[in-house]
Amino acid sequence: MSRFQDIAFTPAVKGLQTAHGSRSAYARFEGRSGTDTIGPDERAFIETRDSFYVASISQTGWPYIQHRGGPAGFLKVIDAHTLAFADYRGNKQYISAGNVSTNDRVALFLMDYPQQARLKLLGHMSLSEDAAVKALVTPVNSKTVIERVFVIAIEGFDWNCPQYITPRFTEAELRPMLAPLQEKLTRLERENAELRRRVK
Repeated sequence: MSRFQDIAFTPAVKGLQTAHGSRSAYARFEGRSGTDTIGPDERAFIETRDSFYVASISQTGWPYIQHRGGPAGFLKVIDAHTLAFADYRGNKQYISAGNVSTNDRVALFLMDYPQQARLKLLGHMSLSEDAAVKALVTPVNSKTVIERVFVIAIEGFDWNCPQYITPRFTEAELRPMLAPLQEKLTRLERENAELRRRVK
């Protein structure tokens, strides 16, 4: 069983799997040696994301989900078991930071909508303001001040089924697909302008 399943498949979860007929399929993997090591596929996926969601748990037991975004690669793979990302000056709510100061368990959800792929990760998150740790992550630009770094020790991860992921595309992803249409439109506009000039 993978470390992710070992954590996520609680007795209550297994009970529902049994009740709904999926337990035997998952039980086949139990007893096998799992891994929580970030491999080449996971690294490539993580370091090409420009956003992800992170869930933490408040002191009152409520889950809190926050979106994080930045240039591709802002979520850094430090080693086979560790991720990190910079925290900048924001609205100063400090909800995620406050949550992990009392319960360091977090879940990360990474999406690739065009490829209909997603990666879930479980881990323990801590905060650091140490200069050496800040040097591990890259600021958005030279004017951006990194206040602290979130460091995540990965406990397990799981790739999800792509069945219900609706493909969505960013402007950068759409640009090469739309380039032929833009070129055609530009050519037609030039031809139209030339025809207008001739009939005057």
